[in-house]
Amino acid sequence: MTDHDDLLALDDAIDRTLACRDAALEGRTTTTVPLDDLSGRVLAESVSAETDQPSSDRATMDGYAFAAADEGPLEIVDQRVFPESTPPAIEAGQAVEIATGAPLPERADTVCKREDATIDDGRLERPTLEAGTYVYERGSNVTAGERLYDTGERLSALDAILLRDLGRETVETYEPFSVGVLATGTEIHEERHTDLDSPMLCSLVRSWGHDPTYEGSVPDEGDRVEERIGDLADRHDVVVTTGGTSVGKKDYVIDAVGTLGEVAFHRVRVRPGKPIALARLPDHDALAVAIPGKPIGAYVIAALVARPLFTGDRTTATLERTITRDVGLGPEGFEYAIPVTLEGEDATPLGHVDSPLEVYEETFDPSVLSSSTRAATADGFVLTTAALDAGTRVDVIPTAVLE
Repeated sequence: MTDHDDLLALDDAIDRTLACRDAALEGRTTTTVPLDDLSGRVLAESVSAETDQPSSDRATMDGYAFAAADEGPLEIVDQRVFPESTPPAIEAGQAVEIATGAPLPERADTVCKREDATIDDGRLERPTLEAGTYVYERGSNVTAGERLYDTGERLSALDAILLRDLGRETVETYEPFSVGVLATGTEIHEERHTDLDSPMLCSLVRSWGHDPTYEGSVPDEGDRVEERIGDLADRHDVVVTTGGTSVGKKDYVIDAVGTLGEVAFHRVRVRPGKPIALARLPDHDALAVAIPGKPIGAYVIAALVARPLFTGDRTTATLERTITRDVGLGPEGFEYAIPVTLEGEDATPLGHVDSPLEVYEETFDPSVLSSSTRAATADGFVLTTAALDAGTRVDVIPTAVLE
């Protein structure tokens, strides 16, 4: 049995994280928010359409509405239809002038653009158009009764468009998580080392739509670590710790959260960042996320594993780019998060000797790179289980989509 045989696969870790999130949302306090304040909020209700949208066929161009089955030329009735109008009835062989967004008369199913129309003596030459041309058909957007959002979905500013079209002015959302961020480590507590992780994690949690508070530090003393985590768990929904998650003599965090509750998982097959842990603390009605202490590893693993807890999103958008250097990998069985910088269609591994940060020559070195603050200038990460060959196309997760 190797040192990493008992590690959890990334997908399995995300599954357990999402299960903990679902449990945490059950019975959680909700609040009503207006649509101009919904970005980043999590829905506490499902949303279905009450009526068809649009409620009638509508023109998507200024022009003339008619029935495609009618023979031409078509008599143009003496009325124009605007978005606020009640459309007139038209008979066979007739057309009506119509504006963009206006409802079509009952018989009409086609619109001829104004610039394509040929008018002669008040009659429209029959254009060769198929039924449905330049028509926004009734119910083509949403149909009555259709469920559009589920409880637990995280909203963005874009969702305000559809919700307002459905007639909503507010939505019911869960209160954001209160998050206490605690740094562990005697060297940090005694201010001999700078705490690089806590400000970054607070910013991440805030970008994910929740309310972080930096709660200071605690030295590497088992009873004090346990006491501080328990105290914060009484005051916050989620406690995020940094450092002390490995198996060294002064790594007390995993023992502490195990004593206070139940560890859902510890150590994931991702490098850097593998010693992350998630624990349930039922006596405190809280969760604990234990993040390893090296700053780049902390960012990577928080973005990949902790982010789903706060957002509900398990996947991330990627960009396809060409890797510019060969990158070898270490032991098999891991997903490696390789930081890259982007320029045009190229992705250059940051840390390679040919990059501004010279950490490795051929084989990716997550241990050293995880501690390198210069790696914070990466534009994204390539998540891979196989070595990379220069010139091949790779999927890059931009840092912007992780926040």
